[in-house]
Amino acid sequence: MSDFEFARIPTGVLTLRDARREEQRVVALEPFEIGVYPVTEEQLAEVLGIPVRHPRRPASDLSWLRAIHFCNAASEWEGLDRVYLFDGEDVSWDTTADGYRLPTEAEWEFACRAGSTGPHYAPLADAAWTSADGISVPQDIGGKLPNLHGLFDTLGNVWEWCWDLLDPARYDDYRVFRGGGFADDAWSVRASVRRGGAPRMHHEDVGLRLARGAFDTVDRAQGWSARADRERAVQEGPLPSGWTPRRA
Repeated sequence: MSDFEFARIPTGVLTLRDARREEQRVVALEPFEIGVYPVTEEQLAEVLGIPVRHPRRPASDLSWLRAIHFCNAASEWEGLDRVYLFDGEDVSWDTTADGYRLPTEAEWEFACRAGSTGPHYAPLADAAWTSADGISVPQDIGGKLPNLHGLFDTLGNVWEWCWDLLDPARYDDYRVFRGGGFADDAWSVRASVRRGGAPRMHHEDVGLRLARGAFDTVDRAQGWSARADRERAVQEGPLPSGWTPRRA
């Protein structure tokens, strides 16, 4: 199998901002591991037993649910504990399990920034594949400069799914993806930009990067908690026009 290569990310502090709610919060992070590269087509194919056309390109056109299933399948492949538990299509995270998983968005942004405070860890043309390169498909991994953690392609090439809900009051079960893609203009390819989609949505420029790290707390880790999700889902009164109806 094409081994997953990980970088160890140290403890740190990150400020996350919510533009719609006009809020910000400080997250203290414990050490964790994250993939040096996005998951490739070759790695996806080996774990799931599917054909591969472009082995070194980031796996893309993946829904969040498929990304979650891949994490569990990769854990089983290597004899690790499965991180995600399913009740139909409802997914919960066993934060005490040490298998492969998606990063939280706090982990993702902290790893991407690698100590930088600006929108990019390097000049964007050197760090990321974007629309400025005039390309129409994802590019082979590792073709641009890494950040100071040694991570490649966190910006540009393909967006990367995270564990977190985007904005449950407005978008119900939409999940976050981060980092920008090969077709995006510079304003979208920044460390702080948040976008998302429904768990079954898939796009040609959205893939994933694996993380690892278990925690002693239940339903809470690295800037995320199930309780906060429930609180963020509360919207008093009728939903404003254009908001996604919540499931009953």
